Amino acid sequence: MKMRIGVLALQGSFAEHMESLHAAGAIPVPVKFPEQLDGIDALIIPGGESTTMRKLLNKYNAGIRIIDLAGKGFPVYGTCAGMIALAKHVGHSEQTILGLMDITVQRNAFGRQRESFEENLDIPYLGQEPFRAVFIRAPLIKETGNGVTILARLKDGRVVAAEQGNLLVSSFHPELTGDLRMHQYFLAKVKNT
Repeated sequence: MKMRIGVLALQGSFAEHMESLHAAGAIPVPVKFPEQLDGIDALIIPGGESTTMRKLLNKYNAGIRIIDLAGKGFPVYGTCAGMIALAKHVGHSEQTILGLMDITVQRNAFGRQRESFEENLDIPYLGQEPFRAVFIRAPLIKETGNGVTILARLKDGRVVAAEQGNLLVSSFHPELTGDLRMHQYFLAKVKNT
């Protein structure tokens, strides 16, 4: 039976995540309201604008439900702004959104839109072939707590992907590459949860 994976569809690159999930063999389900979290196997929180995301999660009361589900082992994958949403600590004492994963992140760590870039990453968890990662106004993981496994670093050593239990984050946008390996990695995680 195919897994049903929710994609938070409030704003950002949710349509591209849904296409990637479909191509990876899952059933993508758009999620806007808390009741739409029922009957899905996991959730992806896509990139977008983290301040807007916080406001919309509060407006639709979905944040509390996501926190509750994740606390019970429900798998959640946050990309770019989704990573900021999952972080327990955001630089410069900014307000956290969901505060689930024991990481400290810095928003817009690489600068503005014009400083967006791509880089080949060695991610052993995905195989030997480098993963072409797309960074757009991307955050960065500055610190990791106990139980956090680092999955990927830039060539200069800065951390751009990690996991902790049922939570997975990346500061890059796998949905914009055509390379399904990050989505497949998450689906394998969901299957084993």
